Amino acid sequence: MRVEVDQPKCVASGQCVLVAPEVFDQDDDGIVVLLDTEPGAEHEEAVRESAAICPAAAIRLVQE
Repeated sequence: MRVEVDQPKCVASGQCVLVAPEVFDQDDDGIVVLLDTEPGAEHEEAVRESAAICPAAAIRLVQE
């Protein structure tokens, strides 16, 4: 699984960081920063939850 983020869509809610801090962070303006584009299986559930709860739908999961 590969993770992509659309920073211009991000509304800086920070939900992704709360759910998967190993994969997501925020810049000084609160905009999502992707720390790991291909997180391991141990993070898959949290990354899927982050994508599902993102209010701006700024997180996309790509199956490879």
